[in-house]
Amino acid sequence: MTPGPRRLRDEGAGCYAHRVKIGVPRETKTREYRVGMTPAGVRQLVASGHEVVVEAGAGDGSGIADRHYVQAGAAIVPDAASAWAADMVMKVKEPLPPEFRFFREGLVVYTYLHLAAEPTLTRELCARKVRAVAYETIQLPDGTLPLLRPMSEVAGRMAVQVGATCLEKERGGKGVLLGGVAGTRRGRVVILGGGVVGRNAATIAIGMGAQVTILDVQAKRMGYLEDVFGSSIETLYSNPHNVEETVRRADLVIGAVLIPGAVAPKLVTETLVSQMEKGSVVVDVAVDQGGCIETCRPTNHDHPTYEVHGVVHYCVPNMPGAVAQTSTWALTNTTIEYAQKIADRGLVAAARADAALAAGINTFDGVVTCQPVARAHALPYRAISAALE
Repeated sequence: MTPGPRRLRDEGAGCYAHRVKIGVPRETKTREYRVGMTPAGVRQLVASGHEVVVEAGAGDGSGIADRHYVQAGAAIVPDAASAWAADMVMKVKEPLPPEFRFFREGLVVYTYLHLAAEPTLTRELCARKVRAVAYETIQLPDGTLPLLRPMSEVAGRMAVQVGATCLEKERGGKGVLLGGVAGTRRGRVVILGGGVVGRNAATIAIGMGAQVTILDVQAKRMGYLEDVFGSSIETLYSNPHNVEETVRRADLVIGAVLIPGAVAPKLVTETLVSQMEKGSVVVDVAVDQGGCIETCRPTNHDHPTYEVHGVVHYCVPNMPGAVAQTSTWALTNTTIEYAQKIADRGLVAAARADAALAAGINTFDGVVTCQPVARAHALPYRAISAALE
């Protein structure tokens, strides 16, 4: 009889006396082509004495064949159940309802979770006592989010790319070319938030020749953006008046607001959307945290857009999945560091030694350990420091 999956041992701070089994299942979200680990990551973990199993075909969308994983030292397993039968599961996107049956006590799930917008998933993780580590809330002492950054860079650049396409008349847009041509006006792009997403969106919008305005609440950040982009952008303090004035006349609005782990604040109301010109476009990159535009709801790559008050909305939560070859490598270059720590030391010891990793633990043995998530769903909260005792 084959023994069941082992629970990650957390006693002490030393290495394990046995191998840890890491599973990499195929992503199930609509047209999600990324994969949770590259062959390079497999090679690194296997060299450290661990075991990696990859569901057959998991890397196909990123251009990684099963044989590449085998050459790196992984074993290919035939189905999702086999990949989930591990000590730790590495994914890209949050588990979907068909995957909930794989949850069990002590399992470490290491992936993007965005639980503030996922009440059902949050409750399932707690009910099954899953130890859920969210890429997006691993936070360094300086406030940066190293595992969110690469996908924020991709999403910011893509937001302008897809927004420009949606502005085409045949796609429901008003028929404006962002860069214009001689004798015509340039497209007006308004970016709400000047962080990683906003800065990358501005890079592409400026490159396309658009007129770009970035709204933010941090004077230091706006000063930095003006130093970087010079007179190519306009920065404005993000208050209701400035948001209303700029959004009302924008051709393309990009929502790029982030509060780590929390539901995004609604900066653009439905009333304001109704005052935009017909055929204008909004791209809400914050949709996986609930969105910062009131009329936004999650869509998918099969049906990415819809209209409200004649304004085209693009709200795909896994936008970077469309450029999987770029996204998979950008993501796994950063996730492997913490995967190694968890595998080598166990989640408890690794989190005790690394405050950034501890901040990434959203649920632990039946309780919510991320305060914004607990607040979003009115669930009991326990500080991770107390949960780890």
